[in-house]
Amino acid sequence: MIIDFHTHIVPPFLKERREEYLARDATLATLFADPASPMATAEELVAAMDAAGIDRAVVLGMGWTDRTLAREVNDYLLESASRHPDRLVPFCSVNPAWGDEAVREAERCARLGARGIGELHPNTQGFDLTSPEVMAPIMETVRQQGMLLLTHASEPVGHPYPGKGATTPDVLMALIQRYPDTPIVCAHWGGGLPFYNLMPEIRDTLQNSYFDSAASSRLYQPEVFSIATGLVGAEHILFGSDFPLLSPERAMRQVTAQPLTEAEKRAILGGNALRLLGLSGETDSRD
Repeated sequence: MIIDFHTHIVPPFLKERREEYLARDATLATLFADPASPMATAEELVAAMDAAGIDRAVVLGMGWTDRTLAREVNDYLLESASRHPDRLVPFCSVNPAWGDEAVREAERCARLGARGIGELHPNTQGFDLTSPEVMAPIMETVRQQGMLLLTHASEPVGHPYPGKGATTPDVLMALIQRYPDTPIVCAHWGGGLPFYNLMPEIRDTLQNSYFDSAASSRLYQPEVFSIATGLVGAEHILFGSDFPLLSPERAMRQVTAQPLTEAEKRAILGGNALRLLGLSGETDSRD
């Protein structure tokens, strides 16, 4: 089974009224200021999955700053997953800076089937991922609800891009060290955090950390899959495309072309996601 662990969908109304919502939400304005930046609905994602041979996909929020929009998109993710129960796995988007309101929304979404919280965007959402006061309530909710946490991550070097931000490996490590027993997924290869696994004090801390490959071809050469597998182990890597920014088919070609064992490819392309999400390993029928 192949699972794309990092995709984004939005309700049709958001595509149709894009300019209006750009003025309302800081994350949206950062990521989609360029009119050419693609948005996709659930049906467009499922069609792309079919074309690429993807069985399931995790659908993520985008770290919204507008509370009403966050709830509306969360509802869309949950409703889309209910229409495609064997294809889409919903996460929900909250801003930890909202305090009790963030906790209530995460609990509401968990009751309706959300498997995790994310994608967090600390910089555009305006909160400090290293702050115990900000993060403790949402991390306790993650623990109580048996959810996963997925956060945006970025490289401290390299080219700029919309939404890059400063959630760099040192920031991620502060969160991981504070919550070593909580499964945390660091998007975009954790901003390069796997490369620090050569340091013993880092290696001993990443046992519950996972790294998705979203937008990998925009950031690294294809060998990153083999190199990261050698550093953190295939069991800590999750295939992700960042659809609709990149097509799942293009992203998958990078994995399959690498000199990995078949067991390592199976783990990266879906086995690890099955385990983390508690899903059945049976092949899904297409909707």
